[in-house]
Amino acid sequence: MVSTSRIDRALRALGNTLILAAAAFSIAACAPKGPSRPPCPAGQVCIQAGNVSEPVTLDPHKSTGTWEDRIIANLLIGLTDSDEKGEAVPGMAERWETSSDGLVWTFYLRDANWSDGVPVTADDFVYSLRRILLPETASEYASVLYLIKNAQAVNEGKAPKEALGVRAISPKVLEITLNHPAPYLPELAKHHTMSPVPKHLLDKVGEKWVQPGNYLSNGPYIVTDWKLGDYVRLVKNPRFYEADKVCVDQIYLYPTPDAAMAERRVARGELDMNADIQSNRIAFLRETMPGYVRTHTFLGVTYLAFNSNVPAFKDKRVRQALAMSIDRDFITEKLLRGGQKAAYTFVPPGVANYTAAPPPAWASWPLEKRQAEARRLLAQAGYGPKNPLRFEIKHRNTPDPMLFMPAIQADWKEIGVDARLVQNEAQIAYAAFRSRDFDVADAAWIADYNDAMSFLYLQQSATGPQNYGDYRNPAYDALLAKADAEVDAQVRAGYLAQAEALMLDDAPVAPIYFYVNKNLVSPKVTGFVDNIVDQHRARYWCVAKGTPGARNSVAPKG
Repeated sequence: MVSTSRIDRALRALGNTLILAAAAFSIAACAPKGPSRPPCPAGQVCIQAGNVSEPVTLDPHKSTGTWEDRIIANLLIGLTDSDEKGEAVPGMAERWETSSDGLVWTFYLRDANWSDGVPVTADDFVYSLRRILLPETASEYASVLYLIKNAQAVNEGKAPKEALGVRAISPKVLEITLNHPAPYLPELAKHHTMSPVPKHLLDKVGEKWVQPGNYLSNGPYIVTDWKLGDYVRLVKNPRFYEADKVCVDQIYLYPTPDAAMAERRVARGELDMNADIQSNRIAFLRETMPGYVRTHTFLGVTYLAFNSNVPAFKDKRVRQALAMSIDRDFITEKLLRGGQKAAYTFVPPGVANYTAAPPPAWASWPLEKRQAEARRLLAQAGYGPKNPLRFEIKHRNTPDPMLFMPAIQADWKEIGVDARLVQNEAQIAYAAFRSRDFDVADAAWIADYNDAMSFLYLQQSATGPQNYGDYRNPAYDALLAKADAEVDAQVRAGYLAQAEALMLDDAPVAPIYFYVNKNLVSPKVTGFVDNIVDQHRARYWCVAKGTPGARNSVAPKG
């Protein structure tokens, strides 16, 4: 039986949502149609794509967002790359081999050039891997490469860059030495943190290399224009090693933070695709725009991070109380309705070579029992009607958080907590999280590579800015270290599961739901294959010949 207060809370949350949605619809309906499609040169194939957010940078060593990766991945190719299914395949490296202990990897590079005709060499990779780890680069992603020998020491300024375990054996042979076995290295090698940058250009122009007109690519596209707040334009790179297999000549990528407006632009034919859909619109869009909605299981989790620098959140009982009192089923089944699954663990299902840790015991309790236990824990910590717990939740203003954050606020009100919502544009929110300028952070994480460590390392003491809540537990760190040193995949998975269980009990984060990836794609676009990592390289796209509404379309190649 559902309590009256539960119904009232649901109606209030839903009512607020409907009011906001109605307002958004009214504004969108009355708004001008926006910019028409830019002209596509005769005989060329052009695609207009919504990319959710404005990129902060196109420097792979300073990028942090998926909206940036969607651009960079079409400009730069690492040792490996994603195929149509999102799986790791040879990139700059045609092949590789490992030593018997799994510590030394040798990559044999293909013949390939930068977009100015200069060859891509092993020295470019040595230079790049050193660069991202230099303290002065201030890469927020540097810690993901701590598996490389001496990487952490270099990043912390305790060792010279030359100590890093990378070397060019010859112009076409690169050697990487690791601290521990990492069978997932080919997966990680396609991530932008391991992308090469053109050493000869940076030696000449320094940090200005990322500006359009300077930027050199070794991938299928070059960037020709970046109109801040408007679009980034990519044009086919004639010097790409498989340029003859690339169909689309030009791509315009637009920031589309308003998913409802982006949806209408796709429907009008102004955009051919958008990299997000408002979850509660999916069923409607399947009916009204048949063939456009693309969803798939995804390696991603939405969660709340508790800032351990805030006195209230130093108390484990407070964190546990807040984590257990969230009605995740209401959020996924009644609000989002996009196929998301309630999350009681941090690592999503479907991660390779991993069996998830058991969820906390309270995960199976009815909501009323969880709320009662949460009130008891808060009372033990000194909070109650005479001394209510008050704080801010800083959240992203993207479509899904705008739906579910009022519900979480209402859940916490039920246990006597006064949480004030503060919405920020996604980039601003994440900048605040990395600088610890928050009480509770609404965050999400998408796997950088298909392995549980891609999620669990976020709460590791050495992780740095992306460990938003500054969680530190030596026992947790020790279990991850044991997993790193373990060659046996099953034993390694056991250590990782123990670490996850320990972290969930400490509750530095509250997982909310596991993602599905959501794309809105015109049926005229071919080569866009749904996959678990939501990686869609434009080199595989084309526009079906004769499709209604297609501009200068041609038949897919290859």
